[in-house]
Amino acid sequence: MSEIQQQHATSAATEIHVPMADVVRFIRQLSHDLRNHLNAAELQAAYVKEIVDDGEVKEEIQRLRGMVWEFGASLQKLTAALAAVKLTQMPYDASLLVEDLQQKSAQQFGNDGSAFEWDAKVPNAPLNIDPQLLQQAVLELLSNALAHNRAKGKISVTAELEGDQFVLTLKEPKTSFEASTENWGREPFKLVKHGHYGLGLHRARSIIEAHEGTLTACYESGASALVTRVSLPIANDS
Repeated sequence: MSEIQQQHATSAATEIHVPMADVVRFIRQLSHDLRNHLNAAELQAAYVKEIVDDGEVKEEIQRLRGMVWEFGASLQKLTAALAAVKLTQMPYDASLLVEDLQQKSAQQFGNDGSAFEWDAKVPNAPLNIDPQLLQQAVLELLSNALAHNRAKGKISVTAELEGDQFVLTLKEPKTSFEASTENWGREPFKLVKHGHYGLGLHRARSIIEAHEGTLTACYESGASALVTRVSLPIANDS
């Protein structure tokens, strides 16, 4: 065995394999501990602001408090993204869900929302969903469609009924796409960058699957489009 092969073998042997549940528990505890420290720093900063007289110093302390608050909010958001999905389900019509999504999309994305082309004339069909969480999941998919290497052209959003399923389909124009979609939304922390930890898609999948739905994605080279499908079961009237 060559020296390089030996190094690779040693690296593989010492690689840490940790269950996802343990990773989540560690991150939640770490976030909790850090937020406690941030709360203490916030209280100390508030006290110092009260006892100093210099106006410029007061302004700097206030700015520091704002930075501490933003850090704490980021930790809270991270913890929320890893929390178990707990649904508050209710009867909800598919056509109403689509209307809500269009309105929320316009509010959240502003002018960028014009990139979406909606074809969503869905007949009345009963769903049993948590509207707030499901909207969060779909808006995450729409946000990703806007943010990640989109080619020229509209992002198509269609909603339709297929048998006993309500299906929402996104088609994102992309000139090329090399990533694998086999584990789409099942690999948190794989792609991380400043302020982003690969949790949004994972959270969206968790919410959809908690509704007994499915999330799939594939790249259609002929259409030069990444196609994402969300399928949800139509509720049984009985």
